[in-house]
Amino acid sequence: MTHPSDQRAYFFKIDTTIKKIRNALQKRFNEAGFDLTVDQWVLMDHVARNPGISQNTLSELTTKDAPTVTRIIDLLTKKKLVERRMAEDDRRKFLIHLTDIGDQKYNEILPLVIEIRRRGWGDLSEEDYQHFVRIMDSIYRNFNE
Repeated sequence: MTHPSDQRAYFFKIDTTIKKIRNALQKRFNEAGFDLTVDQWVLMDHVARNPGISQNTLSELTTKDAPTVTRIIDLLTKKKLVERRMAEDDRRKFLIHLTDIGDQKYNEILPLVIEIRRRGWGDLSEEDYQHFVRIMDSIYRNFNE
């Protein structure tokens, strides 16, 4: 029996949409003169919402491997946007925080990110959003089983 997904490359649709969003966001960052990549922004966003997050947790949340996260944190550290602080309970573990400069930059960039999100969402409704999240969560779970 044929399943509806057999002939539909839904993953391609997801991938091309993500690329389109990333390109639009990077273009806005460049136009605004922000010396930041989308991947750097993603990590900063997670750190801003989870101060003191570990690099391992950042890897899990962003689905990036540990060396990639380390490299991005190194770049953000050089830009003085984040800092590593030793965990009080485990001296081998570092927790990531935004610096004052990073916090300022984050708040400067966030309106552009919101603008892109709104542009992409267009006139879709809250109900559309709930369906979208349910479907994406379902696909995600199917690959975790």
